[in-house]
Amino acid sequence: MNHSEDTFVGAGGRSMYYQSWAPETSPRGMILVVHGLGEHSARYQCLATYFVARDYVVGALDLNGHGYSGGSPGYVEAFSDYEDDLALFHELMSQRFPQIPAFLLGHSMGGLISCCYLRSAQDRFSGAMLSGAAVITSQQPGAIGMWLIRLLSRVIPRLGLSRLDAKGVSRDADEVTKYTEDPLVYHGALSARLLHEFFGSMQSLRASAGKIHIPLLIMHGSEDVMVAPEGSQLLHERVGSDDKTLVLYPGLYHEIFNEPEKDRVFGDMLAWLERHLEPARQGVDTGID
Repeated sequence: MNHSEDTFVGAGGRSMYYQSWAPETSPRGMILVVHGLGEHSARYQCLATYFVARDYVVGALDLNGHGYSGGSPGYVEAFSDYEDDLALFHELMSQRFPQIPAFLLGHSMGGLISCCYLRSAQDRFSGAMLSGAAVITSQQPGAIGMWLIRLLSRVIPRLGLSRLDAKGVSRDADEVTKYTEDPLVYHGALSARLLHEFFGSMQSLRASAGKIHIPLLIMHGSEDVMVAPEGSQLLHERVGSDDKTLVLYPGLYHEIFNEPEKDRVFGDMLAWLERHLEPARQGVDTGID
């Protein structure tokens, strides 16, 4: 396996860190990973190892304010900043690995970012996979709470309001320990501006999901207490894709890639990718977008 890491200049002039894992032979397809809130790209090493062994190249960036990338942890000026950086990363990886089918993989907030990005860039992908996508949170604020967050985001945008609860990450105690002890995982408070942008983007996606029409694999742990499984069910109902699959994993928590059943999850993803790879390759070969 060939591993590389580098930086690029993000949309806001920030230094954006990314890494990629590629097979020794020519890859058959490419998976671009968009990680969740507070985490970073290196947490997908296990997933990358699995798919590289099956001749896929995997690329992942550290989002603005996350991992080794620039920006302020727990804060974002506008949610579109994430999408803009993803667009630049997508272009960079497409230049490095041209003429192979590309699939987008978003987890949690990364699933929300991915869906928002797909609304304008889906014709450049052969399909997308979503894990615990943030469409509805388990602690969705009411009208008064949203009004207060909106107000604070304007007057004290960097004020910390809430923290993520690591206990909901996985049923595997070792994985929870890895998460809590990882110095690159952000464990601090989430700012008023980030929360405002986050909840606003979820609302926007729920209203515009019908614009997404490419093949989708939507996955969610049934016992996810961080992001509501009902959000994935709603997304499955509302997207405009004719080719869409919803898989709810009984008993699994939020990070299905770090649960004891992760091999089953990876296997389901691989089977889905293989079903969509050949049609995608034919499209690439014939010049069809």
